[in-house]
Amino acid sequence: MPETLADWLSYLESLHPKTIALGLERVAEVKARLHLSPDFPVIIVGGTNGKGSVCAMLEAILHAAGYRVGCYTSPHLLHYNERVRVGKRQVSDAELCASFERIERARVVGEANSARESLTPALSRGERGQALPPPLGVGWDAGGCVEIPLTYFEFGTLAAMQCFIERGVDVAILEVGLGGRLDAVNVFDADVAVVTSVDIDHVDYLGDTREQIAFEKAGIFRAGRVAICADGDVPQALRDHAAKIGAELWCIGGEFGFDLPSPLGGRGGEGGVPMERASPTLTLPRREREQIQGQWNFRGKSGVRAALPHPALRGAFQLNNASAVLAALDALQGKLPVGMEAVRRGLVEVELAGRFQFVPGRPTLILDVAHNPHAARSLAQNLASLPPAKTFAVFAMLKDKDMAGVIEALRDQIDVWLVAGIAAPRGATAAELAAVLAAAQVRGSVEIFANAAAALSHACNVATENDRICAFGSFYTVAEVMQARSLRVG
Repeated sequence: MPETLADWLSYLESLHPKTIALGLERVAEVKARLHLSPDFPVIIVGGTNGKGSVCAMLEAILHAAGYRVGCYTSPHLLHYNERVRVGKRQVSDAELCASFERIERARVVGEANSARESLTPALSRGERGQALPPPLGVGWDAGGCVEIPLTYFEFGTLAAMQCFIERGVDVAILEVGLGGRLDAVNVFDADVAVVTSVDIDHVDYLGDTREQIAFEKAGIFRAGRVAICADGDVPQALRDHAAKIGAELWCIGGEFGFDLPSPLGGRGGEGGVPMERASPTLTLPRREREQIQGQWNFRGKSGVRAALPHPALRGAFQLNNASAVLAALDALQGKLPVGMEAVRRGLVEVELAGRFQFVPGRPTLILDVAHNPHAARSLAQNLASLPPAKTFAVFAMLKDKDMAGVIEALRDQIDVWLVAGIAAPRGATAAELAAVLAAAQVRGSVEIFANAAAALSHACNVATENDRICAFGSFYTVAEVMQARSLRVG
């Protein structure tokens, strides 16, 4: 078997013919063989965008409350270990390798007849000695062993839960990889499920309408348990599925929400939608005005949490995400009570690389993994809220993403497009991106570079200290820029 983590990851990439293979039968069978049955609360977080922010805030607040928190997210930026954390620390190579080895032994079982009998009734049925076809993607190898192929992500999901169980965590936070209904994390039952947002992405797997995608994301809901939606425009498919299975659906603007307080006792906004255009804070001394504007109130099923600090994560939609986090904590208050001090500390201390992340120095460098139109619109809104400055884009994307949609969302915020290729099987070439930019007739100039590091180097050479550089389009893009600047995650 492989020995190092790098060897294991290379091996996992070769196990399944497809990078993405949706379906729960295979991973459920290996989970059963490993007896992975967590006895702690599980929070599953899905959505088009905002999943990482919600996971990070949940992790920070629960950690501040004194709980031992397991957190599984994807993809990683620099090192695989970023995906699996316990107590806000990445697990070691040795722990991951040990988990991978146990999973490998579990997915390949003994001689043919005993292996056939060990499979669950849903996978195979037959008399002893009867020649059975490979069920649900399970194959017999030349030695008569049953091998259940797992994808890279499925292997990683099982390994994360195995680490959490062995470490004895108090709660596990699992981020959905793709969709929800057929995603590997959904093999575990959520005590509370969160859908952050619903928009068009991964159309080849999830459908090409918002309602189709919402149905897939609602698959993480469970009967008799709380399901949370932080999208202000709740798709009907999400509501219908929750009602059909008997999940208790809490929606932002309904069962929970937030407002921005004014010093005169009114509310400056609710659920992210302004309620009062005129701000009476302008008549107050500057210090008092800034103190009030830096707070917000959450209201939920358990009452109001007032005078909260804004999350340390930047971005226009972070109060929606933070509200979903506090709603999830309300749903679990019987199992995981969390006080106000922990909430405030978690919101202030939360960190998440690559999400509208500012890198210290001049010119300003902003990193954002925005890779679909919904995320790009959020990035555009965030850039528009900053003081005016000439903006250089270090831009690279995967070719199976909506390149035109991302460009359209950001065209008014970019002055110079520095386009790079991504050295990955799904990566778009710089020439392909440049062609899409030309078709969009962007106002900014377009220059082509071999990679994101070269584009960044050029931007740093030509930008003045009052300009800004924004690297976006993919996790690959941000990762390459971080490596070029010797930045770390966590």
